[in-house]
Amino acid sequence: MNGSERPLVVTAGLLPVGFPCPRHVSSWHLVALFVQHRFPEESAVELTFDGETVRGGPDAREQFYDARGYGRPRDGDVEFDPVEAAHLLFRGDVSTLVDGRPDAPAGDTLDFRTLLTTDAVSEVAFFVYADLRKRGFYCSPVGDPGGGTDEAATRPSHHEFEVYPRGLGPWDESVAYRIRAVSERETVEASGLQALRDSTRAGAGTGAPVATLAVVDEESEVTYLEVGDPDLEGSTDPDLPAIDGTLLSDRVLVLDPPDSVYERGFYGQPLDPDGPLQLSLVEAAHLVDTCVLTLAGETTGATDSQRVVERGRTVEGERFDRRLQVYSTLRTAGIVPKTGFKFGADFRTYAEVTSVEDLGHSELLVRVLPASHTFDPRDLALDVRLAHGVRKRMGYALVDEDSVSWVSLQRLTP
Repeated sequence: MNGSERPLVVTAGLLPVGFPCPRHVSSWHLVALFVQHRFPEESAVELTFDGETVRGGPDAREQFYDARGYGRPRDGDVEFDPVEAAHLLFRGDVSTLVDGRPDAPAGDTLDFRTLLTTDAVSEVAFFVYADLRKRGFYCSPVGDPGGGTDEAATRPSHHEFEVYPRGLGPWDESVAYRIRAVSERETVEASGLQALRDSTRAGAGTGAPVATLAVVDEESEVTYLEVGDPDLEGSTDPDLPAIDGTLLSDRVLVLDPPDSVYERGFYGQPLDPDGPLQLSLVEAAHLVDTCVLTLAGETTGATDSQRVVERGRTVEGERFDRRLQVYSTLRTAGIVPKTGFKFGADFRTYAEVTSVEDLGHSELLVRVLPASHTFDPRDLALDVRLAHGVRKRMGYALVDEDSVSWVSLQRLTP
């Protein structure tokens, strides 16, 4: 040993933060892994790409699956999703990827750049995969590389990953996150967000993975958004007296309102502390439907409900019907919706109102949309950022003809 060299000493507790520690390896194996992690060298292990899957032999299984959670075992060998192989090439952990596609010249090999330009690897998926690995997670593309009896069901998805809790890997049964990768330039269907959320629930019980949307922007940075359910349990259900109101051009005026309508039910907005109360059209329509509000004036044969709904449609178009359906759904659940205009939303909500004087912060911002809505990821990021800035969760009410379904988003740091 010359004067410029120092012995490498690895002791328990001195492994770098985020360094994966599989539970089934020996202490000497762990030392070897640490040396490889700190001083990576190109592997002599040869992998082969057939156009859909990357395969390696027993040595590749030991080096990459057993020790570091890449790939899936297959008959003593290991098979990788191409995005995993791309990451190994990117890190320099693999020096040779044989091009085994039928039309490839014999002996041809692929490097990281070439593999990333094939249809087998999405750069968006690669950036998410690489970011998760950098954060210290083992993760696997969803699907079973190499196929199986049902090709459509087992074909790997290059845009979804199962991410294991730190310290665990694919040989364990616990999954922390189910992540879908998208580009900021893609669109995201509302039904797709719900499907991602629902995919984490099947058979998982209370240990369900966190459904997550990972958005890759034009500079390849990743923003993670947790996809879940808004809390729709409230306790506000005041017993209100009957009231009379006058239908104006785009609201209803109650000249002599009982205090409880506003103070306990949080309906409307007083024009002054002891004066008339103005109701929005959705509030008025709901109060008419629950037999609290009666409208004054000539009806020309139309019911009070028809009058206020037709006025709402004149003012807002078909959007009014969606908002009324969501408003009534929230009120039935004991939640008070108020206008969310200042936040760029349809409603802000309060789960418990005992008195307006003691009103707390609203918990949820709600945007009301058709069930068939397609999001731009930029709009999702904007909504979530705004909701987070005012200490609220972002919820989307998705309205079909006769039902309302929900999905919520919030920022997440894995």
